[in-house]
Amino acid sequence: MNTPSQYPAVSLVATPTKRHAIIDLAVEIERRGFAGIACPSLGATMSLCTSLAHATSSISFWTSIQPIYYNHPFELGNTAAHIHEISGGRFALGLGVSHEPVTKRLGVTVARPLADIEQYVAQMRANERFSGQLPSILLATLRDKMLALATRIAQGAIWANASLSAIPRQVSSVIAAKPDGFRLANMIPTVIDDDVAAARAVNRKTLTGYVILPNYRNYWRAAGYVEEMDAIESVIDSTPKESLAEKLIATMSDGWLDDCTISGPASHVRDRLATWSEAGVQPIAVMSSTSGGQAKAIGELFAAYQ
Repeated sequence: MNTPSQYPAVSLVATPTKRHAIIDLAVEIERRGFAGIACPSLGATMSLCTSLAHATSSISFWTSIQPIYYNHPFELGNTAAHIHEISGGRFALGLGVSHEPVTKRLGVTVARPLADIEQYVAQMRANERFSGQLPSILLATLRDKMLALATRIAQGAIWANASLSAIPRQVSSVIAAKPDGFRLANMIPTVIDDDVAAARAVNRKTLTGYVILPNYRNYWRAAGYVEEMDAIESVIDSTPKESLAEKLIATMSDGWLDDCTISGPASHVRDRLATWSEAGVQPIAVMSSTSGGQAKAIGELFAAYQ
């Protein structure tokens, strides 16, 4: 029997036309005792968090993440303070600089991500006397410099697709700098299926959007996957766009994939999520399914923890 303390947090996206059903799903996540709800930016994350403040009563929830270039810091601070107050302090604001395809689409030039996010947080806090008390701030992180900034100006850090084998070193650096109360979490692509190859195939598809990003390849290089990233970069450099995804999927090794995602039967998924917890990082299960969408995948997670 699994106790609630062993449960992961769950990633939840407010899908257009299904938002009422998603709120109902959040209430069920709370009822079942999961550790929290993480709200990614692709689903109008601040709006979803506002709804969660009203629809739930005890579960913690946070943005994971809200890109800083979407809103002026005063406006985001006002909204964050509102959700913090209405939720009774259950909300945390995860912030990040997002990724190049997003910022390029927005027409934003990102030359100094560390400086940009530090200035953004400072501006939010400077306006706190007008907005009201801000929630805890968590910074999206991958590599050491952003993690060090988070330990200096925030109350926590959130990875996405981090490598389990590489995380203990980074956790140790946080413990040395922030021994008490600093929150660590990681968004983990997760597929539950007895057919491990089928589950891996879904996670490979998920990660195609990340391996094309230089910052992620640099992170995985630093995590020890130099040959894997060399092979992926060779594919990127030599493959036409229309066949790139297929070639990237064929290049992803099982060892690398299993270090930063979870694929397999329910018992394996529970054990792997527990290993993340034991490493000092709250696991956030980002659910996909071999046979359905978000609701089906989260239902499979529910079944795994019955």
